[in-house]
Amino acid sequence: MTTYRAGRKRRLATIGRIAATVLTLVLTCIVAPAPAGAADALAVCPTDPATPKRQLRAMWVASVANIDWPSKTGLSVSAQQAEFRAWLDLAVQKNMNAVVVQVRPTADAFWPSSYEPWSQWLSGTQGVDPGYDPLAFMVGEAHARNLEFHAWFNPYRVANHDDPTRLVPSHPARQNPGWRFAYGGKLYYNPGIPAVRDFIENAVMDAVTRYDLDGVHLDDYFYPYPVSGETIPDASTYAQYGAGFDNVGDWRRNNVNLLVQELDQRIHTAKSWVAFGVSPFGIWRNAATDPLGSRTSGMQSYDAIYADTRLWVKQGWVDYIAPQIYWHIGYPVADYAVLTAWWSAAVKDTGVQLLVGQAAYRAGASGQDAAWQQPGELTSHLYDNRQHPEVLGDIFFSAKDVRADRIGGISRLVADHYSKPALPPARGTAAAPARPSITSATRVSGGVSLSWQRDGSSTPAAYAVYRVDGSPTTTDPCSFADARNLLRTTRGTSFTDTTASVSGTYTYYVTALDRVHHESAPSAGQAVAGTGPFSVVVDNRDAGFTAGSNWGTSSFSSQLYGSDYRFANPVAASDPAWFRAQIPAAGSYRIEIWYPANSGYNGSTPFIVAAGGGNQVVNVDQRVNGGQWRGLGTFTLAAGIYNVVGVSRWTSTGGYVIADAVRITKT
Repeated sequence: MTTYRAGRKRRLATIGRIAATVLTLVLTCIVAPAPAGAADALAVCPTDPATPKRQLRAMWVASVANIDWPSKTGLSVSAQQAEFRAWLDLAVQKNMNAVVVQVRPTADAFWPSSYEPWSQWLSGTQGVDPGYDPLAFMVGEAHARNLEFHAWFNPYRVANHDDPTRLVPSHPARQNPGWRFAYGGKLYYNPGIPAVRDFIENAVMDAVTRYDLDGVHLDDYFYPYPVSGETIPDASTYAQYGAGFDNVGDWRRNNVNLLVQELDQRIHTAKSWVAFGVSPFGIWRNAATDPLGSRTSGMQSYDAIYADTRLWVKQGWVDYIAPQIYWHIGYPVADYAVLTAWWSAAVKDTGVQLLVGQAAYRAGASGQDAAWQQPGELTSHLYDNRQHPEVLGDIFFSAKDVRADRIGGISRLVADHYSKPALPPARGTAAAPARPSITSATRVSGGVSLSWQRDGSSTPAAYAVYRVDGSPTTTDPCSFADARNLLRTTRGTSFTDTTASVSGTYTYYVTALDRVHHESAPSAGQAVAGTGPFSVVVDNRDAGFTAGSNWGTSSFSSQLYGSDYRFANPVAASDPAWFRAQIPAAGSYRIEIWYPANSGYNGSTPFIVAAGGGNQVVNVDQRVNGGQWRGLGTFTLAAGIYNVVGVSRWTSTGGYVIADAVRITKT
């Protein structure tokens, strides 16, 4: 059997980390050997940090108190299912690749469990069958969209009230009153009782063994968050089980440690490919308390809720850690930038993947700090992440806030960081599957239809489809170094590229992915020729666009083409942004440009056309006539794939120069 978990305490970083380690616009990475027809050698490839090949992108879908789903109790089966499909479609629209769904919110279940009652958040009454199996439905729908499904369990919380008589009579917390305690107006299982720990693990494992989960996810609720004036009522439990511990704090931490360690072991014994992750409170300890801690001054999970999250990382008891860094950049008590750096150092060389819990719920919300009223706060977090190769993705709390997109914060983030799909980071040491082979690639009324088949020696879990402009005679391994050419991933063996232009000539490739996202070498390329008069549009989000690190990204103007555009200050240096295209044959071509206009933009932006006989420059007043195609002229172009149109920064006129889109048409 293939081993996915070798060397858990010091697992080596996988190829999934390569695309996430980019620190500047162009970095060097190593890619897999090229497919048949290309040089069988490693290549040094430029990559774009805006289009990483691998990045976990997810949102939490909370069920407790009907935060996200279902939106209220008592909905019909069809209404509940329609709501959930809409959440998944939102994730796909935002180019996410996973969802984290709460399936055990309050010691109850979103599946027919023999351990715990049906959740009250489905029907409104605990223990009432909702009429279908929600967990089976959710997993199936997520996988149909090739989204990973991480089942989210709250380990100890029994109820958001402290009245045990309100629990269904068959509830284990009523059947075993010694297992529970009340604190802060809520009921909790007592983490210090070994039978309770076994029971919680069994309840989780029931879902793991019966459903096709991709991950098991615990949140930040371990021992209760402190309530002023109250003491956790576990003195008798400590007296009974605390032998060998100098103080109750160490004993409580050990209780939680045992749950995490044992779940890790049991999950991977049952299904080695299932990821186990925890999303803890963002601060382990402050440096003022412990020299190993962060330069923060907030609540400490180690001391307050007895969660020794750093230990879990160092011992390799989790596959990923997703600290909830729910504070803005520059927040004095807990600076986002300080904490991402601290957690990056904590996971370094452990093999534990670092994700960041992002506070989408704060962006633009009433009562939040001024920083959260800025549309760029969340996107700035992901720019900060790029400084840390250990950060392999983000999870957003919660789904309703992703959908609300207050002040455009989510749209801005997606435009800056999620413009292309991404593969999840690979896990473990399994060998990649064999490369598939494309069996057909034909033009249809809706685009280009592709079909492929797997190699008989392997059974991939999914496939990735890439499209390269033109029909190169050899395959460039660098075409697969980041996601600029990645169209989508799918669990099927067919796909229709609805974005293909009628006139464009493209070459398609397909790779195979195993259950933990190791990727095969690409298939042999399959070229599809264009039909009709040649015309191609290159947007600043397309693979054919390149720009240096001094070029910013904006979606400020409604006159933009696509989702955003690029801007830069004028300087006495060219530093052009380039639009690259395949010109099918030498001849005359009409070149048009699209840009948003603004009185603060440049009045004489130099556009460079790589025409036959030498570059030609056309200066454009970008203060006017924006939001439409504007002709630069007709030019003689050579055949081939090259940078056809550039936007230079070298102008003495003030105001931003803008690069948005270019259209090239054969005359």
